Amino acid sequence: MRVMLAEDSALLREGLVRLLKEEGHEVPAAVGDADALLRAVADERPDAVVVDVRMPPTHTDEGLRAALEIRRRWPEVKVLVLSQYVAKKYATELMSGSIDGVGYLLKDRVAQVGDFLDALDRVGAGGTAFDPEVVRQLLARTSHADPLARLTAREREVLELMAQGLTNASIAQSLHVSQSAVEKHVNALFDKLALSHTTGYSRRVLAVLRYLGS
Repeated sequence: MRVMLAEDSALLREGLVRLLKEEGHEVPAAVGDADALLRAVADERPDAVVVDVRMPPTHTDEGLRAALEIRRRWPEVKVLVLSQYVAKKYATELMSGSIDGVGYLLKDRVAQVGDFLDALDRVGAGGTAFDPEVVRQLLARTSHADPLARLTAREREVLELMAQGLTNASIAQSLHVSQSAVEKHVNALFDKLALSHTTGYSRRVLAVLRYLGS
């Protein structure tokens, strides 16, 4: 996979470049600001970009705005956003459109090399990858308290894992239950959240995250 990096910390940027190359990925560009990322994407059209939310010159949301611009101008380019902490505004804004090939990870997750590479692979394949802490905070902050309160503890666990972008098979493995049991929980929670008519893997994740983030 051809992956571009946008990270203002030279140390982290070079570390990620080395990691990705060791995993067999090509890194056509690794830049330190959002404008340089947009220029590089326009020139090279990578398969995916990994971008920090906070970039020069103001270190506020330049990276996030660049990610949204990439999604608008080049929807075929997958985007994995990195953030130092959970920012609901950033997460929900990134999720406001199609989330096929979109991810949002906390930077702490990058230190867990296996988790980071797994998230990048999922995003690169057109799936989703949302940090468990991001999902938990969206769940905790949602204004839809009553429907969520109707979920059982197990259904809530399944919802959190599903919102991270895991498949039913992966959820079953994580919870040490059968895949058929997970499918029953998924159907039950969609009924309770009035999302039972949502079809397709990416569309169901989008529906859940939009519901939780509204």
